[in-house]
Amino acid sequence: MNAEPHGTRETVTYALTGARGGFARTLLAQTRLTADVQPAVLCDLDTEGVLALGAELGLPAEGPGSLTVVTDRAGLDAARAAGRTAVVADVALLAEASYDILVEATGNPAVGYRAARTALTGGRHVAMVSKEVDSVSGVELAALAARHGVVYTTATGDQPANLIQLFTWASGLGLDIVAIGKSSEYDLVYDPETGTVTQLDQTVHAPALGGLLKLADGPDGVRTTLAARAEAVTALKRSAAADYCEMAVVATSTGFTPDVEAMHYPVARTAELADVYALREHGGVVTRPGVVDVFSVLRLPEEASFAGGVFVVVRTHDSITWETLRQKGHVVSRDGRYACLYLPYHLMGVETPTTLRDAVLRGIPAGSPTPTQHAVLAGRATQDLTAGTVLTMGGHHHEVTGVAPVLLPVADAPTGTAPLYLAAHATLVRDVAAGALLTLDDVSGYDPDLLAAWTAGRAAYPATPVPTTPTP
Repeated sequence: MNAEPHGTRETVTYALTGARGGFARTLLAQTRLTADVQPAVLCDLDTEGVLALGAELGLPAEGPGSLTVVTDRAGLDAARAAGRTAVVADVALLAEASYDILVEATGNPAVGYRAARTALTGGRHVAMVSKEVDSVSGVELAALAARHGVVYTTATGDQPANLIQLFTWASGLGLDIVAIGKSSEYDLVYDPETGTVTQLDQTVHAPALGGLLKLADGPDGVRTTLAARAEAVTALKRSAAADYCEMAVVATSTGFTPDVEAMHYPVARTAELADVYALREHGGVVTRPGVVDVFSVLRLPEEASFAGGVFVVVRTHDSITWETLRQKGHVVSRDGRYACLYLPYHLMGVETPTTLRDAVLRGIPAGSPTPTQHAVLAGRATQDLTAGTVLTMGGHHHEVTGVAPVLLPVADAPTGTAPLYLAAHATLVRDVAAGALLTLDDVSGYDPDLLAAWTAGRAAYPATPVPTTPTP
């Protein structure tokens, strides 16, 4: 089914995979309020669960806008004619359905890739929520979309799209961007009365933080303070595979890459970000311009959260301009050399209708139209792993058992390095020592189509370096 010319539809219709997931719920809840953006097909193995979700959201039980489980093309056609939303268990049925754009939210690299590929080759647009899919096959899927005259895009509401858009905005203003990134998923909330710090539902004693709420002075003051804070909260696991995956997606659209493979993950307060992400020669943690990173927010209980938001750190170009902006409350470094611009939110599916409209009606992606594989999301064994081990992926953040995510600039990734979410659920064919990077030769049972997509996207990496601040 070919996409109609941009701007000809009054209503944008979408298909949604992974319809029982958290992101999916936020999108479905929001598009109850958007008459011009509506679900046409919901796909999930748990069809009864999708019906129950519809009831929770207050969707009508019968008639237009209600959900109905279908199992074949005739059912799809009948649902469409009645103005009902089809619910399917078989992702292959999406090829027979009528809709404008696929929102891929399974989180399953192989399934999500196939669903996206089928949509694009069928002339439909794709909004990719599954960062696991994007980190392996996003570059090839974008190229496939271009060949078929449709849009492949990240989805606004998730941090990758929000950060890419903030980066593009700052680049368009001519700002000299040094570093970009996001906060980790959960804040570190320090309570001075108890000397404890809480991250989501875990609380630990960290009395040392009481004397570390301000950055120390001096040329090494920032790094000394950050090191002490990290030590104070060492009992908390602050990094997540999802963070690395999201920054891998950002790298493809911006050309910014990690400074170190584990990323810096400083424990920082929002007002400090311009000092923290300054170049090392100016007291910060960054060794070069063009860095993507993640930080852990440190705040007091009464202070506002960064809410998983995104930031760019720029060099100030005129001292008077930026001193004026400092006086208005903007985050400027203590020496006046750097400033941080940030969005303290990501609203998941609540924001995504903007992406669906832009893609279908205007042909505009929330990201680069020509992403490039600037970074590799890889994995290092955290323990000695034996041949026959299945690299199981699971949990809220899709961690891979026995493997730590690392993010490498393409130039630093040895030939044959396995992308993390290609190796997920594969089986080791030989022993892998603790600390070793996983390679394609170490595993078997990965999806061959996904490998082909990765290989094609990886082969397109340019021979010449990208500019520090690419033209948007």
